[in-house]
Amino acid sequence: MRYLEIVLLLLVTFLPFTKRILLKILEKKYLLAALVTILVSHLLIEGWRWQMFPVYLLLIIILYRIISTNAITNYKLTFLRIVGYVVVVLLLIPGWVLPNILPVFQLPEPTGKYTVGTYKIHLKTNIDEVITKNEGDKRELMIKVWYPSLSSTNRKQEPYLDHANRVGFVNKYLGFMPTTALNYLDEVKTHVYPNIPIANESFPVLIFSHGYGSNASGYYTLLTEIASQGYIILNMNHTYESLGAVFPNGKEVFFDYDFQATQNVNSMKHITPIREAFKKNLPFEERHSIIREASKGYAATKMIKRWAKDITYTLDQLEYWNNEGFFKGKLDLDRIGVFGHSRGGGAAGQATIEDARIKASANIDGVQWGEMMDTIYQTPFLYLSSDWGENHEDVNLHVYKNKSTNYFYEAKLLTAAHPNFMDIPFMIPVKELAQTGNIDVKLGVKITNELVIAFFNSHLRGDSISIKEISKKYDLLKMTVHEGDSLK
Repeated sequence: MRYLEIVLLLLVTFLPFTKRILLKILEKKYLLAALVTILVSHLLIEGWRWQMFPVYLLLIIILYRIISTNAITNYKLTFLRIVGYVVVVLLLIPGWVLPNILPVFQLPEPTGKYTVGTYKIHLKTNIDEVITKNEGDKRELMIKVWYPSLSSTNRKQEPYLDHANRVGFVNKYLGFMPTTALNYLDEVKTHVYPNIPIANESFPVLIFSHGYGSNASGYYTLLTEIASQGYIILNMNHTYESLGAVFPNGKEVFFDYDFQATQNVNSMKHITPIREAFKKNLPFEERHSIIREASKGYAATKMIKRWAKDITYTLDQLEYWNNEGFFKGKLDLDRIGVFGHSRGGGAAGQATIEDARIKASANIDGVQWGEMMDTIYQTPFLYLSSDWGENHEDVNLHVYKNKSTNYFYEAKLLTAAHPNFMDIPFMIPVKELAQTGNIDVKLGVKITNELVIAFFNSHLRGDSISIKEISKKYDLLKMTVHEGDSLK
């Protein structure tokens, strides 16, 4: 919440019960002037938002009561006063709840030496679109690029989430509200600036893949920090499986719930054997065979392969983009990495198996369904998980059985939950609603950012700072480093 909002909330909470006492100390005109000044300051400096409407209404009622109240009159608790106090309490409940569960939040400021710019690319592919029902459709992707700049920050910052992602978010989480309910996000400082000049250097390239059914660009905290450290990040938006995408002609597309339903029809025949294998506490090798067989044909496996195809197709465009247009000469094609969160982390891992141009990759809390059980990485790999607990069916224990011929980092962020790697804890700072873990939100972000940056710095830039030192620095980060045969 913003400072003047907090002041207004405190005022409307206490004034209904203390205004008569104050009026014995202050003249009406001074108290009224102070309240009006605070309200006007809030509206001019911070801006109004609908979550504060109960507070505004309460303040208007209080102003009226101050004008009509005589401080000297003997106080009597009448029926009307009791009704008035009940109304005050009923308004105070949403007055406190709404601004706190849907706040104008503060994203952490990036710590790198670069200002961060964003640029959008519309990529038309020759990949058949399997999600739409129109025969002959080809897959189209909207890619948001986060990049380093040395430009001054006197331009207007990018709004938090575009219209399509806001619509998608409302449809998924706040279906009873109109999209305009998220207009308060315009007040969030994103620390990124659209289309500012890119710094005159060549930078390592990272491709980021989002979680399934999430806001594709809802990772400002993570991506802004990494870009500020000198990376160009191509933020994938896997069309119809993100919450929303906006194309240059204004067309908006959203998560396809009908396609999801068709894909989930036979899910339990794949999931049930896996759950039973863990429940029966079978020996590792016996359980491994069951999981490997059950994962074949599973909807998540198909999805990860589709998304990996999006990633590799995007990789195919890098040479052209490095020769023409906005990013001409700025992409270091010898230093390419991929990473992702949730299903996007699985897709990043799958793409690494398929494409030798990828020199390092990271999976942030994603189950990597697919072919990894039958192969081994040839490149450095980071797997960072949340703290799922002892009863979690750890499929990745089997997926990453063979690990890598290079470095393989197995890390866990203790007391963190799956959404802690997204912006969700900032958007909805109530743990029970956001389903986040007990870890301090900003500390979890800080640890994640430092680890991911150190990983790519080490394996794309050759920086000598040891990733192992980060696990020693934070008690909440548990990490094991496996060194493959190529290092021995």
